[in-house]
Amino acid sequence: QLRLVESGGGLVQPGGSLTLSCKASGISLSYYAIGWFHQAPGKEREGISRISTWGDSTDYADSLKGRATIWRDNGGNTAYLRINNLKPEDAGVYYCAATSLGDTLSAALYQTWGQGTQVTVSS
Repeated sequence: QLRLVESGGGLVQPGGSLTLSCKASGISLSYYAIGWFHQAPGKEREGISRISTWGDSTDYADSLKGRATIWRDNGGNTAYLRINNLKPEDAGVYYCAATSLGDTLSAALYQTWGQGTQVTVSS
């Protein structure tokens, strides 16, 4: 059974950067596409980035384009998301998720979810 654990959240100043990690265990991550999702306080969970099983295809929500990078290390069973120039609206809980159903940012198509990591953007 695949299990995902996110890390890397915390308190960051506006304009700062952070790198979120998504560590998989139980099954090789290489079988799955990975998505990152953001849930701001009081809002629905939103797909913000995804990466294909071998990393040859990526996508970003408009809110992240130009200031985020997603990548993966299948040998290390870990996926990453780095966000630069953080804004107050980037605050919230970040989840990684895995899907065997293709490359998508639709949360409904992701089968396995991590528990989330909290990001606070404040000076």
